[in-house]
Amino acid sequence: MNEINIIESVELMEGRGAKVKRLFPTQNFLHLDPFVLLDEFFVTPPAGFPTHPHKGFEAVTYLLGGAFRHTDNLGNDTVLKPGGVQRFTAGRGLRHSELPEGGKTSHGFQLWINLPREMKDIEPSYQQVEGEDIPETDFEGGKVRTVIGEMSPVMVHSEILYQDISLKKSGKYDLHSHKNYKGFVYVFNGSISIN
Repeated sequence: MNEINIIESVELMEGRGAKVKRLFPTQNFLHLDPFVLLDEFFVTPPAGFPTHPHKGFEAVTYLLGGAFRHTDNLGNDTVLKPGGVQRFTAGRGLRHSELPEGGKTSHGFQLWINLPREMKDIEPSYQQVEGEDIPETDFEGGKVRTVIGEMSPVMVHSEILYQDISLKKSGKYDLHSHKNYKGFVYVFNGSISIN
């Protein structure tokens, strides 16, 4: 069995008054390559992330509640709704903003994925996938939504599996992955045990 470390997220303010719970990078845990950052965010207007630059990685935003407007210098202007996913590949450089839409708190996750060295300078791109297009499977102990992975339309340049797993009380979920994979589980509601 692989080593398991328990890490607590750290509450921070980011952008223009946006509250995040950051799992990494923090002083206690820098990163888990290829994963660069994981934030659980709570953004209530007028807070948000005004226009700012990125390069060299991909960011995946998965929205649980509220609505989030993304605009960028590629000409995209979209609103992400609950259950939806947006992915931007910053590559050689992209400028964008993310602001809550509709006057309510936007709650979700943003995961940054490092691009392989040979792809750091690729053309930037953007993709949005609506919630109904994210594969969802019910199982005896709950349900799983595959944000990135087999059958998901969300496209990234690294081989990763990103799932949103909801368990019933005493529910179990078996995850079988490649022995060389690294990974993490972020528990944002309730508690779990890992065998």
